[in-house]
Amino acid sequence: QVRLVESGGGLVPAGGSLTLSCTASGTIQMINAVFWHRQTPGKQRELVATMLNLAGTDGITTYADSVKGRFAISRDSASNTTYLKLNNLKPEDTGVYYCRIYAVLTGGGRGDYWGQGTQVTVSS
Repeated sequence: QVRLVESGGGLVPAGGSLTLSCTASGTIQMINAVFWHRQTPGKQRELVATMLNLAGTDGITTYADSVKGRFAISRDSASNTTYLKLNNLKPEDTGVYYCRIYAVLTGGGRGDYWGQGTQVTVSS
């Protein structure tokens, strides 16, 4: 069993910052990748940040154009926690942010697992 717990959302004024966290627990052997998605009202769920945990690297990160230069993904491998730092927030960043991991489980299973989401609201 895998469980993802997200936290850190809230209400901030435009230009403000938040740090979201996503902690994975359970029968995880390795997390190969972490993805942060957001669901904004009236739009499809959008992938905003990715971290690929490749051996010999600190993680390969990519970002959607809409957040590039403002959001930063990082990790604490010891605690299986990934962070998404949101800087210079805009009202259009408002939405529910979800983390997703692709993990290999002890015993050999693997797959995608989602968090419950955390609400980010940016006031203008």
